[in-house]
Amino acid sequence: MPQFIRKKSRKSFPVKVCTLDAELEFNLEWRATGRDLFDLVCRTIGLRETWYFGLQYEDSKNCISWLKLDKKVQDQVVSQQPTTPFMFLAKFYPEDVAEELVQEVTQHLFFLQVKQAILSMDIYCPPEASVLLASYAVQAKYEDYDEATYKPGMLASEDLLPQRVIDQYQMTPEMWEDRIKIWYADHRGMSRDEAEMEYLKIAQDLEMYGVNYFPITNKKNSELWLGVTALGLNMYSKDNKLTPKANFPWSDIRHVSFDDKKFVIKPVDKSANNFVFFSKKVRMNKLILDLCIGNHDLFMRRRKPDTMEVQQMKSQAKEEKTRRQIERNKLAREKQLRKTAEQEKAALEQRLIQYQEEVRLANEALRRSEETAELLAEKSRVAEEEAMLLSQKATEAEQELARMRLTAMKTEEEKLNLEKKTREAEQLTARLVDESERRAFEANRLKDELLKARLAEKEAKEKLLEFLSRNAYMNSSVNSIYPSSQVLDVQPLPLEGDATISSADLTSYELTADNDMVQLSLEIEKERVDYLEKSKHLQNQLRDLKTEIEVLKIGEKQCELDLLHDEQVRLGETKYSTLRKVRSGSTKARVAFFEDL
Repeated sequence: MPQFIRKKSRKSFPVKVCTLDAELEFNLEWRATGRDLFDLVCRTIGLRETWYFGLQYEDSKNCISWLKLDKKVQDQVVSQQPTTPFMFLAKFYPEDVAEELVQEVTQHLFFLQVKQAILSMDIYCPPEASVLLASYAVQAKYEDYDEATYKPGMLASEDLLPQRVIDQYQMTPEMWEDRIKIWYADHRGMSRDEAEMEYLKIAQDLEMYGVNYFPITNKKNSELWLGVTALGLNMYSKDNKLTPKANFPWSDIRHVSFDDKKFVIKPVDKSANNFVFFSKKVRMNKLILDLCIGNHDLFMRRRKPDTMEVQQMKSQAKEEKTRRQIERNKLAREKQLRKTAEQEKAALEQRLIQYQEEVRLANEALRRSEETAELLAEKSRVAEEEAMLLSQKATEAEQELARMRLTAMKTEEEKLNLEKKTREAEQLTARLVDESERRAFEANRLKDELLKARLAEKEAKEKLLEFLSRNAYMNSSVNSIYPSSQVLDVQPLPLEGDATISSADLTSYELTADNDMVQLSLEIEKERVDYLEKSKHLQNQLRDLKTEIEVLKIGEKQCELDLLHDEQVRLGETKYSTLRKVRSGSTKARVAFFEDL
């Protein structure tokens, strides 16, 4: 079979760019720069907040690098693959996601990247917080919890928790799922973008969020970690990536440079000495410098008035958020009306079932009445035949008595015998007459019962006819209240006759945009008032979950970061209180402290 090999065009070359939820392929011109490719990706996915992101790739020495925007792509990438691969990722992080991230697509990309970092354990997350974050991830993916459609085991198959958390506890996937489901059910009414934003709000309070770590040494050759963040540079000891030992905010840094493996930081405070650290690779210094410059520029940009582009984006985002909120409110009202209509439909169906049951019971009673009437008629016929037979026997006995009287015995003996037989015949005749009268009375009684049964049968038929006519009237009333041209499509249920039950009217309301805006402003105000209460409730939930699963913890499965975090919690320290503490004091004192580590 012949093989066809596609030759590369001299004018273009293929490039593959992967976001965390899509894969894009482009053909670039040979002279295309990194900026050309970056802008092409941003236009394709509709991203305008481009300053957070970059294109990441593996260089010829298998080191992670970021594509330089001012240089040609072909001059930077040497790939053995037919299509050059890039990852479109967030390179810089905002200080406050709720205030800075404007576009929904930006929020979504940050959500996917932070979620992946937590699940891959690049960002440390406590067990109880990871369960809460998983519930927001489920809300973002599946929307509102619905008990009718929820299937047990649906979440157990999802990748929702870090493996480190799963290994630390004697808990089955079903047990984790139950705890995630409890919080998932509490997020009812939250849209996808709201759930992702809540996820990011919690994640940004994690100690390792938004920190790029690099191994360094100071002048004493102590092994340390450098953390480049949106707020400044953090210095960590070798065995503790959670709690920084020193911090230098960007506002305290005047100049950053490196020479070979030596990195020099010049503080704004000229009375303070420059502080120096060393890295093992020059390539790593280039990456550190690139991240420092980018984070410093964004740090300064946030403290200036918004540009026209940002103001326009925020205005559009606000209008879009208002529009979506109005649509959600309308949808919620429609859902409530639909729910009410379904409840009314269910009530009507229940009433119909009751009426059908009454009809069935009436038919059953009528059938039994007819059977009773037939049985009584049969008994009456048998009684009449018995009465006729007894009457015939009595007539024969009277005739026999008359013959005996005519043939009276001549002798006294015969006379006595005749008298004796006559008495016996008279007694027999009397008994037969009594029995005949009793049978005749029984026959009359049965005739009366038969007459009553037929009257009861007639009344039952009349009641059934009246009941059916009443059902027909009821159904006609329902049809008049719920016309067939409504939004909800309810199939008619069968009933005797031509009566049907149709749907409820779901389009009988209409609200103006002014009312929607007023309601939206009230809801925003309510959110502000309830913020502290919600935060307190959340902390209580996290504490209760931690207490609940504490008894199932496997102590030897805990890692060093777990022990460090537990110690921070015991001391009442948080990410922000620690930063305030290590940032206190003069720059000169902090430089001296760093060099002495």
